[in-house]
Amino acid sequence: MTCEIISFYKDKTVFITGGTGLLGKVVVEKLLRATDVKRIYFLVRTKRGEKMDARFESWKKDQVFEVLLNKKPLALEKMTPISGDCCAPDLGISDADRRILAAEVQVLIHGAASVRFEEPLEQAVVINTRAVRLITQLAREMRLLESFVHVSTAFSNCVVPQIQERFYPEHLSCPIDKVLDMHNSVSSETFEKMAPALMGKFPNTYTYTKALGEQVIQEEAKGLPVGIFRPAIILSTFKEPVQGWVDGLQGLIAMIFATAYGFVHLLLVNMKVNASIVPADYCVNVAIASAVQIAKISKQNKNGPPPIYAFTPSESNLVTYEDLAGLCYQNGLEVPNAKMIWYPFTHCTRCPYLYGIGIYFYHLLPGYLLDIVLRLKGQKPIMIKSYHKVHEGMRSLLPFSRQTFTMDMRNTHEMWQTMSPEEKEMFNFDMSTLNWKEYVTCVMEGIRLYLFKDLRTPESVAQGKRILKRFYVLDRLLKTVLVTLFGVSIWFLITNLVPLL
Repeated sequence: MTCEIISFYKDKTVFITGGTGLLGKVVVEKLLRATDVKRIYFLVRTKRGEKMDARFESWKKDQVFEVLLNKKPLALEKMTPISGDCCAPDLGISDADRRILAAEVQVLIHGAASVRFEEPLEQAVVINTRAVRLITQLAREMRLLESFVHVSTAFSNCVVPQIQERFYPEHLSCPIDKVLDMHNSVSSETFEKMAPALMGKFPNTYTYTKALGEQVIQEEAKGLPVGIFRPAIILSTFKEPVQGWVDGLQGLIAMIFATAYGFVHLLLVNMKVNASIVPADYCVNVAIASAVQIAKISKQNKNGPPPIYAFTPSESNLVTYEDLAGLCYQNGLEVPNAKMIWYPFTHCTRCPYLYGIGIYFYHLLPGYLLDIVLRLKGQKPIMIKSYHKVHEGMRSLLPFSRQTFTMDMRNTHEMWQTMSPEEKEMFNFDMSTLNWKEYVTCVMEGIRLYLFKDLRTPESVAQGKRILKRFYVLDRLLKTVLVTLFGVSIWFLITNLVPLL
């Protein structure tokens, strides 16, 4: 049976922004491995003085491409880097490269974004909003364009508890034109002072500027074959190209790592809330499939509204943060890591004030003591700095972990139903059948292997169990001593001060 998705991408030229990030790498890998694309252009910017060619060579060596290169050794020769920067005027693309893209590109996937929740508004607007306008202008120059996928987020409209697959311009305090005009006409300091008034009920600059980016698509991409993809919180891969692949320690991945390794013991989260997490490879399959649907819809009605595809856990297969924590803890006991720094226990609170008090006892006090030890050993103190980053990250995740959002996925479900059995197998994104225990195991193993370069072996697991047992004894001993000291202090106060009253 003919696979419509594979047929669509055959001999197509694709342009991707955000290709050096987690989602972008997996998109590139899947397109090269599963389809017969003609060429993939992707935007690469100079980073920390490293030139584009050097970044590209380093990018090609990523472990995510090992399966691809074993199957198709010359696959990466279809990749062509385009020097540019989403923060620069005209995306920093040269006139020559712009002419090439305008003449050749048939599929455009815009995934570049700043995912820092507390990015200064002035900077977040540049990459998450203005860049969408610039990429839309570039799309209008692409004479062969058949499909344009704008990657947003499931939380772009988190100011409403029940999010539909539609636009929400009514929740923006100011139209996109005025926001960008103010951004261009006032100083950075003045613009930052305007942030609270502009953002309104949006909890952070990330969600606000992603909502603005969607308004750009709604207002300025009319007539283009465009659609929006809204994924939830993206974690490691589940099945493809390898299990558990992840390329950075940030967001929820950082929280999972920090608790599993005994670094973090207090979490700011409502454990009864559903966790809006999805595997990276499933997200990629939605993005790839949605491009095909967008092309079909555009041919039927060129001037119709852009379709929106949300992707979150299935209503029939939800997982709470309590479930997630339990699965992580269970995995940590079954396959402990020898690099843990303490016994991995955690307590949770949904109250920011209690969290602010608790971190002094659970994190900062031990952190200062450990930093003193590091200084005495002639090493650089890192604990307090690391804890501050963790606390900032935890507070930034609070808007998404303190309440359950209901997200409509009607368009995504309909797309799934139109796919053939062959397509469903090759481009699976069925969250209703996801085995959460198996997936969490993949996440934990991926953190261990890809972030810590610690290959799981019988010897390493045995060593981890010995260390876990040792830390368990030390943890119980420490808690016993602290409780005893607290009890003695109370007894002393009662016996010595009460008689004086």
